[in-house]
Amino acid sequence: MADEAKVHSFLAAAGWQDAARSPLAGDASARSYERLTRGADRAVLMKAPDGSEIARFTRIGDWLAEAGFSTPRVLARDDAAGLLLLEDFGDALAARHLDATPEDEAALYALITEFLAELRHHAPPADLPLLDGSALAELLDLVPEFYPCTDRTAADRLQQAITRKFDTIPAWTPVLCLRDFHAENIILLDRPGLRRLGLLDYQDALRAHPAYDLVSALQDARRDVSPQVEEAEVAHYCALTEADTGAFHLAYRLLGLQRAMRILGIFARLCVRDGKPQYLEFMARVYDYISRNLSSPALADLAELFHAAYPAPDPNLIADLRRKCPTSQTP
Repeated sequence: MADEAKVHSFLAAAGWQDAARSPLAGDASARSYERLTRGADRAVLMKAPDGSEIARFTRIGDWLAEAGFSTPRVLARDDAAGLLLLEDFGDALAARHLDATPEDEAALYALITEFLAELRHHAPPADLPLLDGSALAELLDLVPEFYPCTDRTAADRLQQAITRKFDTIPAWTPVLCLRDFHAENIILLDRPGLRRLGLLDYQDALRAHPAYDLVSALQDARRDVSPQVEEAEVAHYCALTEADTGAFHLAYRLLGLQRAMRILGIFARLCVRDGKPQYLEFMARVYDYISRNLSSPALADLAELFHAAYPAPDPNLIADLRRKCPTSQTP
């Protein structure tokens, strides 16, 4: 991460050396953010661990902007230092809007679904990694490493079963997958149509099944989406894209299972390795998504393996993870 001398030099070269700086809430990554205020002008400073994140962020941001979507303009960049100065989209997070006006939930998630349906019309960069069946299984390697596992053999067999099940899904065309697409990574802008959605946190984009980002939005680890809205928007997406409903539902539930399992592992790792226990509070919701996805008859064989391998995040399990947190104050 760039030291303060490099940050000052970067801001001076960009003409923002006299701006007031205030921290912005970060995320689960190693990146950090600051808001810069210079009179009536505002910008966001992003500090990343290395320049490769800057290159990925700007590349995907440019691609999305060229496709007609809203991403923050790049005002200055220093890839070597891991520094990026961005247009400030403001504070109107979709999550905050939904908390304040829950009656807008159906309309806002309909707009999100329409954005994803439109996104599939733009072929993603062919050199982005493809999230296929084997890649889905690989991403689960961290789960038994950090989340309590009662049967490692069952856990390994579950990863293999996820690959096999994914490979049974009828032919599908990869779309650009933002990967961490949810209400806390969307800013509501005063712009028409789909451009109202200001997009953030897309540097890890890849190519994936069209259901992946819909799962990310509707099975949000940080907030509840009503089951009625989830069901309606899955149907809405299928109608907009003329998708095979049965195949899409299988992909949705399978990707929902894989994604929620990985999140359990990530949240456990954030606690025991990185000293960030605040993510433990989301584990019960994430486990509930796993249970809902496994209730699909098509995933019955995976349900048996999952329950053999992983216990529910009950209070005792959460307390044990919290005790392992290096920053915990618990005796």
